[in-house]
Amino acid sequence: MVNLNLYGDISPQNPLKIAPHLSQGLDYPKVHPSSVTTSDREDGIKFPTYGLETLGIHNVSWVYRNLPVAELVEHAVRRGEGILADNGALVVETGKYTGRSPNDRYIVDEPTTRHEIDWNHHNVAISERQFEQLYQRVLSYVQGRELYIFDGYVGADRNYRHGVRVINELASQNLFVHQLFLRPSPEELANHQADFTVIAVPGLHGDPEIDGLRSEAFIVLHLTKRLVIIGGSRYSGEMKKSVFSMMNYVIAKENVLPMHCAANIDKRAHTTLFFGLSGTGKTTLSADPDCSLIGDDEHGWSKDGIFNFEGGCYAKTIRLSQENEPQIWAALQFGTLLENVIFDPETRTPDYDDSRLTENTRAAYPLHYIPNCSLWGIGSHPKTIFLLTADAFGVLPPIAKLTKQQAMYHFLSGYTSKLAGTERDVTSPKVTFSACFGQCFFPLSPIVYARMLGERLEQHNDTQVFLLNTGWSGGSYGVGHRIPIKHTRAMVAAALNGHLEKANYHPHPIFKVLVPDHIAGVPNKILDPQNTWDDPEAYQQQALDLAHRFMENFRQFHNVPPEIAQAGPVC
Repeated sequence: MVNLNLYGDISPQNPLKIAPHLSQGLDYPKVHPSSVTTSDREDGIKFPTYGLETLGIHNVSWVYRNLPVAELVEHAVRRGEGILADNGALVVETGKYTGRSPNDRYIVDEPTTRHEIDWNHHNVAISERQFEQLYQRVLSYVQGRELYIFDGYVGADRNYRHGVRVINELASQNLFVHQLFLRPSPEELANHQADFTVIAVPGLHGDPEIDGLRSEAFIVLHLTKRLVIIGGSRYSGEMKKSVFSMMNYVIAKENVLPMHCAANIDKRAHTTLFFGLSGTGKTTLSADPDCSLIGDDEHGWSKDGIFNFEGGCYAKTIRLSQENEPQIWAALQFGTLLENVIFDPETRTPDYDDSRLTENTRAAYPLHYIPNCSLWGIGSHPKTIFLLTADAFGVLPPIAKLTKQQAMYHFLSGYTSKLAGTERDVTSPKVTFSACFGQCFFPLSPIVYARMLGERLEQHNDTQVFLLNTGWSGGSYGVGHRIPIKHTRAMVAAALNGHLEKANYHPHPIFKVLVPDHIAGVPNKILDPQNTWDDPEAYQQQALDLAHRFMENFRQFHNVPPEIAQAGPVC
């Protein structure tokens, strides 16, 4: 294991020195930190704080705003936050938290939004008093520290764009948000207004006894104040998903369907969506050399079409190969942030097969690192939609065509298996149902979002929807095997090029979805999952078990039209 803390710490007693030719970044203060000594700071030299006082932030050591990538990397390396790999990417370790910590995520329970929130084990309430207590601790913690600000945007469609400000104590986390969100032009930066604010201070640990938390980590959303505070965890994905949750609350009120999906667009201007939880293949399948990538994770569907929320990608890299994922492989270069990837200490070559830190190794990079990406971040109304699941039971067919009622049923069900490492303490595939394929990111009732999807499927009735299983075949996890990516790609291609419109289908006897009899480039045997099991009776029992789980989960939804409720499996 490589110790990344090679360069010591940066402090007022050990100020960061920066080469003069690298100090011409965007919106720099006239007095640059590299020329400021400890005595200068003690003498009270003035520097811009960019309005941090409005948040109650005072007495900080220095403030950096929208530093360019090269300088953020320099800061991170000199501060001991990370080290450069041989491909130029910055490698960091996130410590104890190598995935999202959903049990440490809270929404402030306050009168303005209380009646709107779907309070459940995903959306856990925290009182205003607790929030204010934590917030005061954050304000005290940042005093005397250097802070990094990123001012940018979420929402590629300017009609629905929102300003976001992220304040970090770590340069490497500021690099993450610089690459993941939409970057402003100099003119936009000069007039930037933040609709959402995130303050991320992983060095501050909460006290469960004093603060009423479940652990030392906390991710707290105040929807009315449009403010997020994060502490105790270095996992950068917490910032990304907190802003996503904010957007999912706000933009739904603007009649835009927020979606946890990837999107790309082909040469015929046909847009395709890939819904799915992390690890099911959204990023891999949407990064298609024959299509332009719109985005890999978060989108909105408005009256005008599809638009990306973000300006970058956050891809899993475990067992990444140049052969299977050439576009993602090419994106791992200078400016990319690699999280928890082990590399050779002599050559600095990353080993993407090494999972000793976590299965959830990650890469954050800007969208334009993907060849043939869509820099506009906007697409037409979708022609094809894939609902992705990684079925650990090995029961569901690798691809199946859905009626609109079945599409609604499976959207509300959101069945998959959480893959190892995506969330903290998940070490092997875990069967889960997550409405909207990401219920933990959606503050409102799943019925709200499902109704919006149904309206769009009715309006655009030529949109085809498929259930795509990227999980197991020939048996459940531990017995069967993962469906080969080359076969999944062939199925996706058949759906997009129109071949599946002419295919013969037969209904699955339990799940009722339509299973194609033949797809070019795919063995017929694997299309019908029962054929891949050695014991057909064992398959039948496993399929009935999963069907019962679907039915039990769906009982939580009330006032669902009967044609949707009846579109699920039968026992």
